[in-house]
Amino acid sequence: MGSGNLFHFPVSDHPFRLANIPFYAILGVLTGLVSIYFTKANLSIEKQFQRLPSGFVRLMAGGLITSVLVFIFPPLFGEGYDTLGALLNGKGMTLLEGSIFYPVGANYFLLLLFLMLILIFKVVAMSATTAGGGVGGVFAPSLFMGGVTGFFLSKVVNFFFEGRLPESNFVLAGMAGVMAAVMHAPLTAIFLIAEITGGYAFFVPLMITAVIAYLTIIPFEPHSIYTKRLAQQGELITHDKDKAVLNRLSIESLIETNFNTVPPEATLGDFVKVVSKSQRNVFPVVDHDGLFLGVVFINDVREIIFKPELYDSVFVSNLMFMPDAYVDKSATMEDVATKFQETSNYNIPVLQEGRYVGFVSRANVFSAYRKMVKEFSKE
Repeated sequence: MGSGNLFHFPVSDHPFRLANIPFYAILGVLTGLVSIYFTKANLSIEKQFQRLPSGFVRLMAGGLITSVLVFIFPPLFGEGYDTLGALLNGKGMTLLEGSIFYPVGANYFLLLLFLMLILIFKVVAMSATTAGGGVGGVFAPSLFMGGVTGFFLSKVVNFFFEGRLPESNFVLAGMAGVMAAVMHAPLTAIFLIAEITGGYAFFVPLMITAVIAYLTIIPFEPHSIYTKRLAQQGELITHDKDKAVLNRLSIESLIETNFNTVPPEATLGDFVKVVSKSQRNVFPVVDHDGLFLGVVFINDVREIIFKPELYDSVFVSNLMFMPDAYVDKSATMEDVATKFQETSNYNIPVLQEGRYVGFVSRANVFSAYRKMVKEFSKE
């Protein structure tokens, strides 16, 4: 579009008034709450779509849901730029055109209900489109949600104080509020909204609404909608760095299997022979089916292994004990790190369905962790 503006905003028609600052603050809180719904509902709906059996089923479900919603609420169609343009130019009532709600447009409360339903179902339509296999994004829907939220608040206030709030101003501020909160980018929202509308004289309301919206969502959602999925997978390095690094490590690559096993029925004499061939001081006790029964530490039996008179009368079952911690082979490295943190053990047995697999050592985990951190530092 060259140097032209995406939206024409007649800021000179409704200049900023200091007396309206409290309402812009309220709009900031409201857009922050709308953004919480926007983020959580979007991720929840996408997760439900992932449970569908095939891409074809997801495509049909997404198409059906979106089609029905657009039929009932025509403003949900497309990016929503036409709707925002109408709201910014004082033509908010055009939202009802072509919808089944058009005959009741003169009813103030039904209009507010219509706006609330649009806010609720816009996220559903957006998520159904993208999760079903369609093309969509977050930028335009966030502007749409913010604009409608600002229009809604101005309508509510003007019902009690007629003509108090300029609707187009609050549409613009609402756009900045939802964008700032959803994307966790208040500065981007402030400058971008001013840029695409030419509303540079409207910086103060944009700042108030955007910052308060951002502060509202932070306690409930520490990640932006773009980084939320990465954070859930532990792959977001700028948040929870320890968890991110540990989740990139594989427990299978750290399992040590050079521990000599002994059966529980073995005598002390048999155990001594195993010790003589081992380079480790920990001996897992397993039965003939490979089930893990416990361990014997060389330090615990050091006093008796040099007493031949006990070689035939003492059995491994008398010497072993079950360690206070073990991990499953399918466990994450975060689980392993937690086990080491909760215990003073230097080695933790790794099991698979109760069967002995090997050991994972504190030293190896720490070494692999440091190596991974160095790789991240280089990146």
